Amino acid sequence: MSSLITICDTCKGEDWETRGIEVTDGESFADLIEAAAEGQPGVTTRRHSCLMGCARACNVTIQSAGKLNYTLGEFEPSQEAAEAVVAYAALHAESETGQVPYRQWPQAIKGHFVTRHPPLPSDD
Repeated sequence: MSSLITICDTCKGEDWETRGIEVTDGESFADLIEAAAEGQPGVTTRRHSCLMGCARACNVTIQSAGKLNYTLGEFEPSQEAAEAVVAYAALHAESETGQVPYRQWPQAIKGHFVTRHPPLPSDD
């Protein structure tokens, strides 16, 4: 089963305005994550405007039906962070429950977990 990375494309770092850039940090991070996920089996991406985690920008979620789901934040929009998000999503996709042992987490993902959500109940 695949895992979906939702990337907030409206996230802005605290110093966004003073840097004088026109593209949000979220858009930059989305570009990097999408590129890193290209061709990665079991991982898909989508953009969403505002995940309401503004104090912890840049934010993403990693989700899959019937599994634990995660919100992560406080990323710098970097290649290393994007690759770590995608690597974790791939491990999430391989996991039956969505839980990935800490020892397998990419280093650049550690310290960025904000919330863990239980799977939604099935319609049964």
